Amino acid sequence: MSDLPTADGRTGSAERGPLRPIELATGAVLGGVTVGLVTVGSVVPLAAALQIVAAVPMGMLAHRYRPRALVTAAASATLVTFVAAGVMPALGVVASATIGGIIGGVKRRGGGLFSVFFLALLAGVLWAAFTIGSLLVAGRTRELLFDTIRNTADGVQRLAERQSALEPLGRAASEFTDTVLAWWWVWIGAGVALGVVVSALFSWFVLGSVLDRLAWLPARDRLDAPVDERPIGPLPVTLYAAGFRYPGARTDALSDIDLSVRVGEFIAIVGHNGSGKSTLTRLLAGLPPTSGEVRRPGSAGLGHLGGTALVLQRPESQTLGVQVADDVVWGLPQELAAEVDVEALLGEVGLAGMGERETTTLSGGQQQRLAVAAALARRPALLIADEATSMIDPAGRGELVALLARLPRRHPMAVVLVTHHEADAAAADRVVHLAAGRTVDRLPAWPQPVRDARRRPMGESVLELRDVRHTYNRGTPWEAPALHGVDLVVRRGEALLVVGGNGSGKSTLAWIIAGLIEPSSGRCELGGRPVTRQIGRVELAFQHSRLQLQKQTVGAEIADWGGRATGSGAVGKALDAVGLDRALAARSIEELSGGQAKRVVLAAIVASRPQVVVLDEPLAGLDPEGRADIVELLARLRDSGLTLIVISHDVEDMSAVCDRTVHLSSGRILEAQPASDAAPAARRFDPHRGPRSATPHSGDAAWRFGHGGAK
Repeated sequence: MSDLPTADGRTGSAERGPLRPIELATGAVLGGVTVGLVTVGSVVPLAAALQIVAAVPMGMLAHRYRPRALVTAAASATLVTFVAAGVMPALGVVASATIGGIIGGVKRRGGGLFSVFFLALLAGVLWAAFTIGSLLVAGRTRELLFDTIRNTADGVQRLAERQSALEPLGRAASEFTDTVLAWWWVWIGAGVALGVVVSALFSWFVLGSVLDRLAWLPARDRLDAPVDERPIGPLPVTLYAAGFRYPGARTDALSDIDLSVRVGEFIAIVGHNGSGKSTLTRLLAGLPPTSGEVRRPGSAGLGHLGGTALVLQRPESQTLGVQVADDVVWGLPQELAAEVDVEALLGEVGLAGMGERETTTLSGGQQQRLAVAAALARRPALLIADEATSMIDPAGRGELVALLARLPRRHPMAVVLVTHHEADAAAADRVVHLAAGRTVDRLPAWPQPVRDARRRPMGESVLELRDVRHTYNRGTPWEAPALHGVDLVVRRGEALLVVGGNGSGKSTLAWIIAGLIEPSSGRCELGGRPVTRQIGRVELAFQHSRLQLQKQTVGAEIADWGGRATGSGAVGKALDAVGLDRALAARSIEELSGGQAKRVVLAAIVASRPQVVVLDEPLAGLDPEGRADIVELLARLRDSGLTLIVISHDVEDMSAVCDRTVHLSSGRILEAQPASDAAPAARRFDPHRGPRSATPHSGDAAWRFGHGGAK
């Protein structure tokens, strides 16, 4: 295991090998940020300060990864900036990489101010030599620069001659200019070197503080594995008493796993959040176990032709091409891409005729199908779908599982599906149940949401939308209407469920209700005033909760949402409100499970004291137990008087807490109905209360297995 990176993403033979995927990916992202900052700072006069900030992403790259990652990113960013903005901005990127590289590199190796001064002096000398050499080579440019300086000095002298008291000063300025131009290589060289040293010393305190604050962020790719020089041959793969413990962890994530995967099999791995499913997929993808043994005839070949392919739970994070056809062959060498029958692959995954469509127009289910097509373009022997069904609607989930089930029968490959859904496992040849990192014969009964009677009546109307319409890119060739005359009234303390298909306008409606965008026409008012003038009174909880958590610890996150007056007592009360232990306040955000992250966001929202909360797919990425917990939590928040607007396709589960359902279709609201009518009533089982029957007003629905994904 010495070859694996440690928890901070460094050490081992990876330091001497080619750039790892995480280094390439991070370098591309941070290099792109640098290009944007420098280019905007160069083009927009009032944004010149952005060029100073441009050293931050380069400093982060140098702080976390090897120098070659910084050099590669800097070279690419410089070339892009040169094409986009010219020579001077491109030199600005190099300067940012120099300062960022010095500070980040010194921080990475534990150096201090003396190291910064020495490296800055060395860099200053090199920059001075480059500047002098450029002026020597570009003789005409040098003379033009000198003429400009002389003319400026002459102008200053003439102005000074108009006042007798200033005449000596003007004459001195002219003489000084002549001296500087006579010894220009000394003055310019010294000035450049001094500028680099001063900038580096200043950045040590400013940029260094930023890097210290960001040091807690993870920099390790959990799929990183030692180089396997054997030919690619991922199947058959067999695990013998395999186990794995993450660096710094006290217990094993996996223990004593015996499993074999052969060509032609479709295997489902089912388990609760934290059961070890994703860790098992990492072992199958090539990560060595910390105990036991994994045998395969060759290397896993993750991402390589004929090797192992991964399809993950968030389809938008896997889409790289602008057009569907481009995304299928993205990353393949040109000669291999030319051999791929893109149209045939798209037809196989149910996207026939969509090659020219932009990837941003695809639904979640279509994006996952595209990810499968891109994986098939590499002709994998082993395809692992890790919670690939967790973020799409039920219809799309069923279609995707059927597609995955067909693949081993049409290609010489095996498919492993990781899921929370027992229903998804029904089509599998074998099902592996995981619990607490071990295989079990079957999983214990999973709780399910039950209708919790309202304990507090609804109040007067608090939110009102009248004839709300919205069009994106209005007045341009890309004009796209999203909402058409939406009328909606929400009462205080009400729990409203908004359902609709992809492209129905749900997200646009949520952003308008939260006041984040202003409707093209119509009005959206909270308490009789436009909601856009009351930012913060309506909070929006994202589908991917982790994107909203920006601080290092849970307590700091909640306090930040609550404002300056939020002390430890208020943080504790917010944690109490969402059913989390107060001791969790000291835990790192990176250590939270998917369900915990959703609860922390809700705790932060409680601390911010809004009037209305909009929740976008609050059950996405959770196992059934987590879903039941969140539904119960939302019922408590509803009964506390908080107004909830829930956007979800989980009608059956959310009907247990919502009072009313609104159907959105093509930007228009259809006739509203009580939540109890949105799904068929059925008998439910509450593990704490025993069997119970649905009442006419309960809105109980037939059992549905929950989303998977958060691990």
